[in-house]
Amino acid sequence: MGNSHGGRFSTSSNSSSHHRIHRADPAVPFPTNPTLPPPPPYVYPPYPRPDPHPPPPPPPPHRTPQLTPMAVSLPYSHVDSCLRALAGQAEGFGRFAIGGLNGPVHHVTTLADDGPGSLREACRKQEPLWIVFETSGTIHLSSFLNVSSYKTIDGRGQRIKLTGKGLRLKECEHVIICNLEFEGGRGHDVDGIQIKPNSKHLWIDRCTLRDYDDGLIDITRGSTDITVSRCHFSQHDKTMLIGADPSHIGDRCIRVTIHHCFFDGSRQRHPELDLGKYICIIITLEIGASMLFVLA
Repeated sequence: MGNSHGGRFSTSSNSSSHHRIHRADPAVPFPTNPTLPPPPPYVYPPYPRPDPHPPPPPPPPHRTPQLTPMAVSLPYSHVDSCLRALAGQAEGFGRFAIGGLNGPVHHVTTLADDGPGSLREACRKQEPLWIVFETSGTIHLSSFLNVSSYKTIDGRGQRIKLTGKGLRLKECEHVIICNLEFEGGRGHDVDGIQIKPNSKHLWIDRCTLRDYDDGLIDITRGSTDITVSRCHFSQHDKTMLIGADPSHIGDRCIRVTIHHCFFDGSRQRHPELDLGKYICIIITLEIGASMLFVLA
């Protein structure tokens, strides 16, 4: 009979020859790709050896400090970075003095004792003012110049000298006096800067004071929270008084800081202190001066 599977592959042993795998003829070479060159032999890199004499590292770049005129002439330039940077920068008990920080800039245009554009007119105003000067020169005061609260008398940039009398800070607060000269005050009880009574939060900075009939700076009658810094005192006898009389009970609250001041040839009161006060004196230089410190 014919194939009962209808032409399908037989599963008998006779059909196994159709699936037999024939081995390649060993006489026929294995085909290769003639376009690819053979790989080069591997060459090991040389072992890195440290240099026994390495070159020295380059020196750091040389930087010469640049000293500007401001950095040379000013003892602490950060307070002079701008006009109002002075406010609130005192060290010590007067550190809260803000002067005329919250007021407009007022320009003194004349060296007259009084009148429009004068320093006296500006100091009697009741609103906060930051007072600057348009010109250098000497102001001859015929009487004490009373300074009201929240004033900055800023002499930076000019050379302003007060003579005849001085400044009086009476029952005021938040006053800054900077870069003024005081010389030649005449009369009974005439001080360069007289602080009394009950004044507070004051800063006197970088002022020059000499040759007054009484004191150069007197702080009495309950005035407190004051800093005197980087001032030059010379040609004087009774330089600075803090507290006038032990019987003044209100003076026991006085707190004053004096630092980096130069007492040049002054005779006494560097300063003179009564009992019962908090006084901080830091780095004062005295030349040809007889010292008297009464600290409590």
